[in-house]
Amino acid sequence: MKQTILVTGGAGYIGSWIVKDLVEKGHTVRVSVRNKSKTEKYQHLIELEKEYTGTVEFWEADLTILNSFDNVTKGCDSIIHVASPFTLSLKNPQQNLINPALKGTKNVLQSATNSGSVKKIVLTSSIASIYGDNCEWDATQFPNGFNETQFNETSSLKHQPYSFAKVLAEKEAWKIHESQNSWDLVVINPGFVMGPALTKTSNSGSIDFMTDILKGKFKMGAPKLIFSFVDVRDVAKAHVLALENQKTKGRYIVTNSEMNVMAITKIIGKAFPKQFKLPKMITPKWMMSIVGPLFGVTRKFVKLNISHPIKLDNTKSKNMLGMTYVPIKNSIIDMVEWMKGI
Repeated sequence: MKQTILVTGGAGYIGSWIVKDLVEKGHTVRVSVRNKSKTEKYQHLIELEKEYTGTVEFWEADLTILNSFDNVTKGCDSIIHVASPFTLSLKNPQQNLINPALKGTKNVLQSATNSGSVKKIVLTSSIASIYGDNCEWDATQFPNGFNETQFNETSSLKHQPYSFAKVLAEKEAWKIHESQNSWDLVVINPGFVMGPALTKTSNSGSIDFMTDILKGKFKMGAPKLIFSFVDVRDVAKAHVLALENQKTKGRYIVTNSEMNVMAITKIIGKAFPKQFKLPKMITPKWMMSIVGPLFGVTRKFVKLNISHPIKLDNTKSKNMLGMTYVPIKNSIIDMVEWMKGI
């Protein structure tokens, strides 16, 4: 059944792929933007209407302003709330991470309640809302990896502020959901997102991370830091599947495989030989403790994350959403190809 769907952050890295998938299926998609006059930010979405049967509309709204989304949500059947900052910077986390993530979630969900039409919301959270530091994974307790029953209880404004922002926003969403009975809530918890963007104007910590690799930031040595990665196109697909499946509820970990930074650079080196200044060794943990602060990484982060394995259980996403995952090798190669072209 065709729907009218609001996608917040629809012009961003993840949101653009979600909009593409929805328009391809023939839905009417409302994309919220802060300034409609800046068409260069969403020109790639305008072009989608020429290729697919769905419709894209652009509405002005500001995540930080109360009731800003009231007009946008009226007449919508559902909402995919993606908009939230993803930055690896630790500068002013309260202003740059906590406030927009928390206020944005409150404002969008309250407007959904006010709309009288919204029946379902799919919220983009993160595995950062599942756990705080890699050292927390206990293979004995969680042999298949962390699952959807876990909530991050160790991050704070001073330690892992991005993770803190994600868990605060998600918990607030569940709190608001429980206070009303007009719409259902489903939460997607993606891993570290990789893969190509649909626009050169995409601004994401994922792109910053790959830029650092390709520009040689780790050429003297890669940290032994393990992430759980997922393709951006799979993240988009999970949102759409969660929206369209009437039986979905709760949280869904959407991630594919764990690997360290060195493994990523080896994939890049093999696919693009001698094109980038890539690391040839892993930086020892003791060295990371010394040089980490120069790269904006605290000693506490190094202690609790470097050299610690991590594992996430994506079984629920496979069984309930029907997810199959793009190999991370493909995600990395496609991402580098895209970045070479911009």
